[in-house]
Amino acid sequence: MNIPKLEEMLKAGMHFGHRTNRWHPKMEPFIFTKKNGIYIINIEKTQEQIKKALEFMIKLRNEDKIILFVGTKKQVKASMKKMAEEIKSPYIVGKWLGGLVTNFAVIKKSIKKYQDLLNDKESGKLGKYTKKEQLDFDRETKRLEERVGGLVGLTRLPDAIFIWDLKEEKTAVAEAISKNIPIIAVCDTNVNPELADYPIPANDDATKTVELLLNCIKDNLLNAKNIQLK
Repeated sequence: MNIPKLEEMLKAGMHFGHRTNRWHPKMEPFIFTKKNGIYIINIEKTQEQIKKALEFMIKLRNEDKIILFVGTKKQVKASMKKMAEEIKSPYIVGKWLGGLVTNFAVIKKSIKKYQDLLNDKESGKLGKYTKKEQLDFDRETKRLEERVGGLVGLTRLPDAIFIWDLKEEKTAVAEAISKNIPIIAVCDTNVNPELADYPIPANDDATKTVELLLNCIKDNLLNAKNIQLK
């Protein structure tokens, strides 16, 4: 298993939490100290939590289970989309779709409609329509792409959800909890880590932290079949 070294985590700024007046008391076990009004995360504990989260995700991967990746913050969107596409996992980097978990049957129809439109366009079936009608199809395809483009192939509820920032994705968290879907989450010092089954204490704003952690997940999940878990 490939886990970031402490030096790499420090260089990525993974240890910087939020200001001390913006914290959640449940994060205390993961806080090392405070400096200049900012909490410093104990990255040795972060390492331990990354290992636990990876073991869980690798196990799911080897069992052909589905992990849905969710990250709509501007610092995360592009990197998460790229990573999820490379490991062929569903993702949401736009707005969370209310009811995705609690009313999946409705969302599933939108996913199918989007897939059908793509297939019809690729096969040339839309060529028989007028230019105006084809323009309407293009607009509808674009609208659906923004909503469900990352969910193509998602035919059932995910077996776990990876969330970047519990506070930002509170609706996703609430829906996952209501359906008992395990949550893996990056937790900065301002959130309640107990909302996640596998919390990863880390700076959730730094671009370098995003890159380091998502590359770590990508490398381990692509290599999942070759990793022996204890």
